[in-house]
Amino acid sequence: MSKSPPKIGLVSLGCPKALVDSERILTDLRAQGYTFSPDYEGADAVIVNTCGFLDSAKEESLQAIGEAIAQNGKVIVTGCMGGEEDIIRAAHPSVLAVSGPHQYDAVVSAVHDVAPPSHDPIKDLVPECGLKLTPKHYAYLKISEGCNNTCSFCIIPDIRGKLASRPVASVLYEAERLVKSDVKELLVISQDTSAYGIDTKYASSKFHGKEVKTKFYDLAKELGQLGAWVRMHYVYPYPHVKDVVELMADGLVLPYLDIPFQHASPKVLKSMRRPGNEEKTLRQIQQWRDICPDLAIRSTFIVGYPGETEEDFEYLLDWMKEAKIERAGCFKYEPVEGAKSNSIPDQIPDDIKEQRWHRFMQAQAQVSADVLAARVGQQSQVIVDEIDHEHGEAIARSKWDAPEIDGNVFIENAAHLTAGDVVSVKFTASEEYDLIAKLV
Repeated sequence: MSKSPPKIGLVSLGCPKALVDSERILTDLRAQGYTFSPDYEGADAVIVNTCGFLDSAKEESLQAIGEAIAQNGKVIVTGCMGGEEDIIRAAHPSVLAVSGPHQYDAVVSAVHDVAPPSHDPIKDLVPECGLKLTPKHYAYLKISEGCNNTCSFCIIPDIRGKLASRPVASVLYEAERLVKSDVKELLVISQDTSAYGIDTKYASSKFHGKEVKTKFYDLAKELGQLGAWVRMHYVYPYPHVKDVVELMADGLVLPYLDIPFQHASPKVLKSMRRPGNEEKTLRQIQQWRDICPDLAIRSTFIVGYPGETEEDFEYLLDWMKEAKIERAGCFKYEPVEGAKSNSIPDQIPDDIKEQRWHRFMQAQAQVSADVLAARVGQQSQVIVDEIDHEHGEAIARSKWDAPEIDGNVFIENAAHLTAGDVVSVKFTASEEYDLIAKLV
């Protein structure tokens, strides 16, 4: 009687880029005959893919490691917090191995040590697109690692290194495999998507015999011809973004830009080491909307940054209302060990951060409500994420909504649909962040 293949558990924390790392690890292990356990008790070992961006994320990672040790005992740690092995081992000395971000071979090797593989090449088949942790109908497509920016509040370059772009042919062939496996939406991610290819001097590679440059525009144009929705995340507002907005106007790429503006006050932006000409940014936004009137912008902002005055915060609120950022998230500033912002004087008290966060979200809710109210009566395609059989409706997203972070479209009398369906609807009502619709 053959021995059953070893089972591995996985806890994946942090951002979509870490999720892609987890998918890569799972794919490598599955190709070697491993199976996966949904709980601690059934696993021969547990991998914890950590996040180390903020101190609160590090604490969450340490708690997750502790929970895995308590319920399983055989724990392998990887990810962004893996670079701080001394802290991890001080809290949890029994972890079996620790490695940093995108060190796939080290993770797989550690798994081999605790649970050797039992590969059967006939039984243990891996889908051509690899194993995914997202629903079948959408997938994250990571185009690069690292970042060349030096934002004072961020330690990502210290964790993940300088920008390292993947060859464009490698990205496009992966995207093609995903679309052939019935993925309907590709979510392009990196630390700085619009800087794609700068490190390689835009070197070209062959995709189906055609030379394509490792460049943001060229990548977007090719992805837009694969037959799936293409959504751009983590885009910095460089001048050449305008060229990709033109592809959005042509319908090749979704009219959606995820741009981390972080603030609007010139003084705060300078302290953050971010582009500080907010008037120029407003002109850019207007130019993009002139090219593609359907464009929606998602962004993230930080309130309570060291030295932020009430005047700076009010400036941000006024800028938000003028820019009409359709989708915005807000974070209360949190010091991160190793970040240059820790040494900035005039740290903001927690109660003021909390107050400003609520004021920001209240102002943004009104902007969002106004934008969505203007969409009532319009028709558009949406993608279905899940079915609520109890209420007889489908929960979907519009082309202006990314999964998990933006709003939903609730389609009435649509329980017969299935996840991944792309359907036409008419918006019949709106709320602060969501739309109500009916099938056309």
